[in-house]
Amino acid sequence: MMGGPMRTAIRVSVPATSANLGVGFDCLGIALDLRAVFAFELADELRIEGCDEHLAGSDNLVWASYCESCSKLGRDPLPLHIVIDSPIPITGGLGSSSACVIAGIIAAQALIGDGFDRAGTLAEAIEIEGHPDNVAPALLGGLVSSCVTDEKTLAIPHAISSVFQYVAMAPSYGVRTAEARRTLPRTYPLETIVIQMGRYATLIDALGTGNASLLGIACHDLIHEPYRSKLIPDYGILKTCSLDNGAAAFTISGSGSAMLAICEGRDRAEAVAEAVHGLMPDLWLQLLPVDTRGTIVEVTR
Repeated sequence: MMGGPMRTAIRVSVPATSANLGVGFDCLGIALDLRAVFAFELADELRIEGCDEHLAGSDNLVWASYCESCSKLGRDPLPLHIVIDSPIPITGGLGSSSACVIAGIIAAQALIGDGFDRAGTLAEAIEIEGHPDNVAPALLGGLVSSCVTDEKTLAIPHAISSVFQYVAMAPSYGVRTAEARRTLPRTYPLETIVIQMGRYATLIDALGTGNASLLGIACHDLIHEPYRSKLIPDYGILKTCSLDNGAAAFTISGSGSAMLAICEGRDRAEAVAEAVHGLMPDLWLQLLPVDTRGTIVEVTR
């Protein structure tokens, strides 16, 4: 938490994230080294730069999250000049909305309240987003699992090996989270749940120890990917291309449309990225290491 004299301007840097990682549906996520930066300054009227014009109004997610957080603080939202510099695709799956939500909440805490409160930000962001799998790693960095209790959501950091490199890819079309959720069954056989639990535990160990063979065994989801993959026309061809060129695992990132190839070492990641680019030159493509820093807040004035 930040204290001290009145702050009038801050900068918030939030990493991209990939949720689920296959078998960790709604409770596992990882932060990736691709950062959205939000600059906030108290102003005479609301002004938002750095996003499409139709997203620069009062319904902007950063501003809406700021206003909601101000309400929780019992304060009226003061007008802001917001500058957004985000390389995270807005087509969905790499945490662009989580970054906006976190940045807006922190702006309220730092400029209107008593300063950045990481635990408070997590609770508020989960309430706004509806699930913790993206916001927890975005705040804390690294690999984070989330446990929902009757009273609160616990965010548990896990060891993450630097062996793995992540090839993130996103087509130009998006998948709405609500639509992705509608594709899922309402119930699952007990056998499916038991298999999934075993794979989840194995995945955590594989990511922590850098065991690519174990990762390949564990990262086969039964809960959401068989259904959500039908909403991503390029899923099958990109998965086959990635695995054929050395990826240890391939997953839908979040609810899509972004996808993630997990590779052992930089050389294999580069080989996968080159093959995917050759297959689909217009695909948004980034080779990313894991981010361990999480959200960074800087007072600029």
